[in-house]
Amino acid sequence: MSTTESYTGIDDLTVSLSDGVLSMTLNRPDSLNSLTAAMLSTITSTMERAGDDPAVRVVRLGGAGRGFSSGAGIGAEDRANPGASGAPGDVLEAANRAVSAIISSPKPVVSVIQGPTAGVGVSLAIAADIILASETAYFLLAFTKIGLMPDGGASALVAASIGRTRAMRMALLAERLSAADALTAGLVSAVYPADDLDAGVDAVLARLKWGPAVALRKTKHAINAATLTELDAAFGRETEGQMTLLTAKDFHEGAMAFQERRAPTFTDD
Repeated sequence: MSTTESYTGIDDLTVSLSDGVLSMTLNRPDSLNSLTAAMLSTITSTMERAGDDPAVRVVRLGGAGRGFSSGAGIGAEDRANPGASGAPGDVLEAANRAVSAIISSPKPVVSVIQGPTAGVGVSLAIAADIILASETAYFLLAFTKIGLMPDGGASALVAASIGRTRAMRMALLAERLSAADALTAGLVSAVYPADDLDAGVDAVLARLKWGPAVALRKTKHAINAATLTELDAAFGRETEGQMTLLTAKDFHEGAMAFQERRAPTFTDD
């Protein structure tokens, strides 16, 4: 099972196709795979191409290094070079398109979470159909810590997975959700000991790769259509709210406090 035309990624997102498995790996380990507009756009274009490629049976989405993704970058590297990451509005738009491309793809998508996953990285991870996590992983919607709100469809995706009350706690209080608690809540599909994660992922990929492609496609579409009815509206609400918050003093204070490793002092401005 192969393709005559190879898939090409970028430095920050490696892409390869082997024996029916299309692998995309976020590749900025020094910043815990913080996301750029270019990375997210490459995910979108790759997913769109894979949807029509009979050589692709299943998609694997993972991250290099110790974690999946820290979300949209506000670390020193990203703030020092905003042109490389993209303007906040560009990153937000690209994230929405990437999440939508994963959900709407006719191919099953498996995300592999080996460590920290935060911000819009959570949206990207749980947009997959099967979410496999190491016991060392955790999920964090840290937006309110810096004066922002969840985006990338998180307000719909998280609530659809774990319910309104748990989603509110996760989003408003910005508390970590461990892999074990994420499994109990329904945010992830399975949790493995760290040393067993790769074997567990390979077993799931094999089942999907050799499964009935048409039945898998129709099943995925039916479940997403029944449970994610608010996703498009969520993209709109989040974008409107986030673009306002990104220009507010509270975000500037929150981002500076994050850099300086101190508690922020919010003024509601």
